[in-house]
Amino acid sequence: MSASTSASTSASAPTSMSSSTSGHQYTAEKCALGWSLREDCEERRGGEERLLSQPARFHFRRCPKIKIRELILDVPLTPIMPRACARTQHNPLRFSCDLCSRLFTTQSGIKRHAQQMHPRPPPPTTIPIPPHNSHDSHGHNHNENTASDIDNCQDAHLLRNENTETPAVAHVEYHKVFNATPCNKNGSNTPAGAELLPRDVEEGWSPFRNRVEFELAEFLFVEEQMGQQKINRLMDLWAATLLKHGDSPPFANYKDMHNVIDSIPLGDAPWKCFSVKYTGEIPQHNPSTWMSQVHEIYYRDPDTVIRQMLDNPEFADGFDPIPRNAFDAKGKQVFSDFMTGNWAWRQADKLAENPNNKGAMLVPVIAGSDKTTVSVGTGQNEYYPLYLSIGNIENRVRRAHRDGLVPIAFLAIPKTGRQYDDDVAYRTFRWQLYHQSLARIFKSLKPHMETPTILRHYRQAIYCMGPSIADYPEQALLAGIVQGWCPRCQAVNKDLDDGDSARRTRELTDILASVYDLKVLHEKHGIHGDIIPFTNDFPNADIHELLAPDLLHQLIKGTFKDHLVTWVGEYLVIKHGAPAANKIMDDIDRRIAATPPFPGLRHFYEGRRFKQWTGDDSKALMKVYLPAIAGHVPDDMVQAIAAFLDFCYLVRRSTIDHNVLTHIEDALTRFYKYREIFTTTGVRLTISLPRQHSMKHYIHLIQEYGAPNGLCSSITESKHIKAVKEPWRRSSRYEALGQMLKTNQRLSKLAAARAHFKTRGMLCGTALSDELHQLLPSELHEELLGEEREVREGDDDVVGEAAREDDDGGPVDGMKVATTVDMAKRPHE
Repeated sequence: MSASTSASTSASAPTSMSSSTSGHQYTAEKCALGWSLREDCEERRGGEERLLSQPARFHFRRCPKIKIRELILDVPLTPIMPRACARTQHNPLRFSCDLCSRLFTTQSGIKRHAQQMHPRPPPPTTIPIPPHNSHDSHGHNHNENTASDIDNCQDAHLLRNENTETPAVAHVEYHKVFNATPCNKNGSNTPAGAELLPRDVEEGWSPFRNRVEFELAEFLFVEEQMGQQKINRLMDLWAATLLKHGDSPPFANYKDMHNVIDSIPLGDAPWKCFSVKYTGEIPQHNPSTWMSQVHEIYYRDPDTVIRQMLDNPEFADGFDPIPRNAFDAKGKQVFSDFMTGNWAWRQADKLAENPNNKGAMLVPVIAGSDKTTVSVGTGQNEYYPLYLSIGNIENRVRRAHRDGLVPIAFLAIPKTGRQYDDDVAYRTFRWQLYHQSLARIFKSLKPHMETPTILRHYRQAIYCMGPSIADYPEQALLAGIVQGWCPRCQAVNKDLDDGDSARRTRELTDILASVYDLKVLHEKHGIHGDIIPFTNDFPNADIHELLAPDLLHQLIKGTFKDHLVTWVGEYLVIKHGAPAANKIMDDIDRRIAATPPFPGLRHFYEGRRFKQWTGDDSKALMKVYLPAIAGHVPDDMVQAIAAFLDFCYLVRRSTIDHNVLTHIEDALTRFYKYREIFTTTGVRLTISLPRQHSMKHYIHLIQEYGAPNGLCSSITESKHIKAVKEPWRRSSRYEALGQMLKTNQRLSKLAAARAHFKTRGMLCGTALSDELHQLLPSELHEELLGEEREVREGDDDVVGEAAREDDDGGPVDGMKVATTVDMAKRPHE
């Protein structure tokens, strides 16, 4: 075979080569300078290797336009003739994991998965025994809890990976009045030992005809989020394969599938709407445009949503119906989930004063709101979702995205011209619109905050307004305080950390508002006197008490990323000047990028030079930032950041005992001591920042609400993806909110249906294996079931070579490194 190429320096020189013997045309590849080239070219096609023995010829030429040298490689090629494609036969046999949704084609594959992802946890140190006749809302007796209950939890690995060294609980006290005693239809408590009333259970796959229809609807709508026309095309292709059998696909088209989903009776909480309009005095001449605007708020009845949560069988393994106090062997209190905090116990004591509430279940209502942007380039499309959860759900379940937090409203976002941005009347209207909307949304809960309501599974429940999940601007709006002040205490904004200031209370705010005018309230006390918090409409609710700690915005993105990391860069500029500071920052980036691979550590290829930070970016940088700056900044600056990291890692634990609280207080003291280096070096004139000041309240908030990771705004931020952003992308962009509401309602229905079918044991294995078992003879069916049981129950540590077929080349499944970090001990000063 011959090949010819012009070596002329002309820009129009041809770069193709042809084969005169075979008639095939080829194009020479241009290789960039700097590549290592071999005279012998190696080619792989269809698993075969052939070595082209004829040597390659290299030609160089100059391109007159871009003035770089091109290296043209002429290689004699032999055409590869296509071979017949060998088709693989579909294998219907699968081994399914009972604890998750993964499937395996080999026995060794599921063995390895079970040993690595679902190891049997060690037995607990002690098993707390609640008072007599204490049942949860799903009819489970707490006396029957064993280690296998934890192992059967779908998200058990989340609990085990979160904290490997949890303090042992030696004793648990449950509330004696609010003990969630079962009752009859009339609300009378069931005697001890009496048989519980059975729950009404729907039979069959209704409204689906079979399992395939349900799983296909879930696959297309939830997992793939397939468009309407693509669903129609898929059904047409499916129908084409079934015509000769006289059969039809599961759904006629996308409308048929949507109608079936809409007819699911479970998880039905329809969206409603109410409108709000300015009703104040309107000027006769040139009234402001915002005064005539009508704002629509879409919401779901929170009472209906809470009842569905309490009736959700997926929460049975992570549900706390009774307030409890846990103690270690030394008699010191241990804090973990929300119901272990002092606030829940204190609320139960207040409501227990009414004898009619004996045996009821306390249901704290947790709310969270935060604006989110779905599109910047098409007009700043913003939405203002409001989320709801309950304190009875354990922290790990609320964090595991198992519908423990659901959207219940989309609040209005008033928009007008820039001329009204500083208008006092318009600003006051926006604040009042926010609080009045929240009061209207939660109005249906108020009758059941002092008188019990009977739930569908025959429990009496009393609602109470619980903590609100919000970042600092949202907390200031909720509490009605001026930006820069603390929403929890009366510390002066110019020196927030000067001493221990008294706490704000609803009663104190009302007294100050009755004595002083708006100007004095604003300047001297940091209070917006014309804002009435929505919690004033509900009993036993004080907004200053109900502001949850926010790990994400107060510590991770606030104090660390926005403050400490920024201040280090500013110090380097002040100390060395901009050119030298840039060189030092480059060296810090090189140190960060040189971090060796290790489980739990993220590799920053270019250091910390990325434009948009996420919470995960900040958490990953916290692990490697301290050694990267050592030697470039003063020792006190390193000590300040080290003390902050101590504080941050301690408060992020899932279980916190008295010893940990002592370490948290010590870390906070050291941080306040060493952070003064930023004022002495001229980086800051003063340090009076609300997000750093919030660290003073963490010990009290842990004692009130348990571990802060169960009330972090990262939970609501991640919920934006499923509840707002993905539904918006699936919409037509025209009047998208209505389509987003419909999508959320269908997602809720499918999730409720899956929980219902799973509880009844209808989703074991796969739809294919289920159908296969029905078609097989009874003897072979029993043999396959026996093999599956042996695979799941076997303890063979040997993994066969066949297991490699399930290896996708990704990270190896297994236990992760614990996120709890104990810093090295320091010598006593």
